[in-house]
Amino acid sequence: MSGHSKWANTKHRKGKQDIKRAKIFTKLARAITVATREGGAEPEYNAALATAIEKAKADNMPNDNIDRAIKTGLGGLNGETFDHITYEAYGPCGTAFMVQCLTNNKNRTAADVRHYFSKYGGNLGTTGCVGYLFDRKGIITIDLSDNIDEENLMMQALDFGAEDMETNDVYEITTQPEDFLSVLNKLKEAGYEAKGEVAFLPQNYINVEGEGDLKNLDKLIDALDDNDDVQEVFHNWDMPEEDDEE
Repeated sequence: MSGHSKWANTKHRKGKQDIKRAKIFTKLARAITVATREGGAEPEYNAALATAIEKAKADNMPNDNIDRAIKTGLGGLNGETFDHITYEAYGPCGTAFMVQCLTNNKNRTAADVRHYFSKYGGNLGTTGCVGYLFDRKGIITIDLSDNIDEENLMMQALDFGAEDMETNDVYEITTQPEDFLSVLNKLKEAGYEAKGEVAFLPQNYINVEGEGDLKNLDKLIDALDDNDDVQEVFHNWDMPEEDDEE
């Protein structure tokens, strides 16, 4: 199956929005530091840390930054306690959002997230209100290459424990969350330059056409991405392709 990968589009677009790389690295470092603090500094025995490191590498975070974040976690967090929270919300035109946060002040983060949705035509929902519209999956991508035999890659990925593979703008391999790291590492061992993360994938996408709603969606995502406590934003908006092209 070939075509345009909405997942790749979303990540590409987000990468363009996040111009300030320092902010991205700060969020990634926080996730690594907290994972280290909670489960130790050995990725092979700490799945949360291994996943955080893989995400950091996928976002081109330097190894020195990763090592520094792990050392910070080993040294403690100055008495701070961080909580993992996922907010479910409605955006403009009935779009659905899953917002993953890592915060040392739940009241502050909840107030901020609620404010963003209220300001830009949506509202914060209750647990379960939109979660059923998403599937939790591991997503592994490999750049297209003439040196890769697509059928062979698919057979290898399935043998390694993947659920499926599609060929879009990239080779896109899906796994169950618990199989993500195993499949990713086996693909790397097989010589592929693979990267990925565990994500909420929408079961269906919503097309939005109104100019005001489009602007509000853009501003809402920008505001969420700019918040230090927000780690990831997932939604089911079918973003126009021209937003990804300069």
